[in-house]
Amino acid sequence: MASAASAVEPIRIGVTGPFTGGSAPMGLSMRNGIRLAAMEINAGGGLLGRPIQLIERDDEARNERGAQVVQELIEKDHIVAGLGIVNTGVALASQQHYERARIPIITSVATGSIVTKQFLPPRYAENYVFRMSANDNIQAAMIVEEAVDRRGFRNIAIFHDATNYGQLGKLDLIHWLAVHGMGAKVVERFNLRDVDMTPQLRRARAAGVDVILTYGIGPELAHIANAMSAIGWRVPLIGSWTLGMSSFIEQAGPNAEGARMPQTFIEQGASSRQRAFTERYRRAFGTEYIPVPPAAAQGYDSVLVLAAAIRQAGNTDGDKIREALENLHERIEGVVMTYDKPFSRNDHEAIDDTSIPFMGEVKNGRVVFAYPQDRARAADR
Repeated sequence: MASAASAVEPIRIGVTGPFTGGSAPMGLSMRNGIRLAAMEINAGGGLLGRPIQLIERDDEARNERGAQVVQELIEKDHIVAGLGIVNTGVALASQQHYERARIPIITSVATGSIVTKQFLPPRYAENYVFRMSANDNIQAAMIVEEAVDRRGFRNIAIFHDATNYGQLGKLDLIHWLAVHGMGAKVVERFNLRDVDMTPQLRRARAAGVDVILTYGIGPELAHIANAMSAIGWRVPLIGSWTLGMSSFIEQAGPNAEGARMPQTFIEQGASSRQRAFTERYRRAFGTEYIPVPPAAAQGYDSVLVLAAAIRQAGNTDGDKIREALENLHERIEGVVMTYDKPFSRNDHEAIDDTSIPFMGEVKNGRVVFAYPQDRARAADR
């Protein structure tokens, strides 16, 4: 009886993210992508003859809450791996529990450049943190290239929020501007839930700024776009991937038009595989569109990569899964890309350079490819 029970014991995987609050569009899209992949794997017989059981917790985009729920998932729910995490500050606060427990975490969405570098050897024997998203160093390079090289702007402002995400993203932007021999004329900070952005915008206008580079979350970014309209001033917004959030596009309305941002996946669906994913997502969750497509695609792909590692390991031991992730034999056809040995012992980033993300643009209330050649390139994936 005991062996029969253990044969159907589910493989418990923790899923954490902001499922309520301002970051919820990212968290819910990510969670649905993870759910979809798990449903499909279970429909095909599961992993190692066992079903996947997702144990989900809302971290509320709060650092202390994120650390608490991860600790509970490990100690009370006995998960074998973790997926998710949207906010950089939450990642930095919660990943320590995975590291101490020697349980792999694949960060599906959080982009802070330091996220996979918290536990590097030789200070730590092994690093249990992996990532699917394009980190902020990559995004900042693309943002500056778009603003400076492609569009020729020279009078640049940086607007960033006061979170770890915004502060670290600002530093990445400053670095890449310096690489181009430039600096920002204005650097403005705002807090989460700030509504009135007119003082910062008036200072930027007085300084002769001709473009604003952003690092923040959707609602506050919408306030920036709307405040620009209110004071009768319009300059382009180019920022991190969060300018593609549904909360930005919906709250800014026509003022969101023309905003540009790096995206790992655009719902236009350039390839047949991407179009099929979008259709399955819509059917499964009864929605016309994906609120934050990159979060959904990265969540989905993170399950595929973890599943391949568990199959290769042949069991759910944390060290064996980590070792498999660092030397995956299986070639995985994901939504964002095809993963061919995405990680190594010294590189836990699935996306290593600017060749994978595309520049997206808000057009008619949706994110589309900013450049036709990018859509053609995406079709080859």
